[in-house]
Amino acid sequence: MSFVDRTHKVIKHTCLYKTNLHKICFTLHKSMYLGWRDWIEEVYFMYAVLVTGGKQYRVQEGDVLFVEKLNAEVETTVELNQILAVGKEEGLVVGKPVVEGAKVVAKVLAQGKAKKVIVFKYKRKKDYRKKQGHRQAYTKIQIEKIEA
Repeated sequence: MSFVDRTHKVIKHTCLYKTNLHKICFTLHKSMYLGWRDWIEEVYFMYAVLVTGGKQYRVQEGDVLFVEKLNAEVETTVELNQILAVGKEEGLVVGKPVVEGAKVVAKVLAQGKAKKVIVFKYKRKKDYRKKQGHRQAYTKIQIEKIEA
């Protein structure tokens, strides 16, 4: 299994007027033209690829996820230790199979069930019809901290 480093870079663009009193800060796409009065500052966001409920998620701090049901109360914190990769400013760290000492701390926002899915089984000419409903349980979490 291989991972590609796709560290998101945000470029902060700052313009200074002649009075040097007003500063305007806004983000730009990398391909936009920057004049000679402008500076560029690259900001790296740390991210992690984690496994929970048999699925892999790429997360950053502040992300809100719907994952398979976890045994935790609402408004408590959960530590997720199965971290496959961590993207930092220095580069990508890939575990074999997990990154040693890495963990993600998340806050449980809600426990709930998804919308109902109808399972309808049917065989023609045999008078066989079976209708079932299923609602998958989930946990809504918010990523608070990535430690690596």
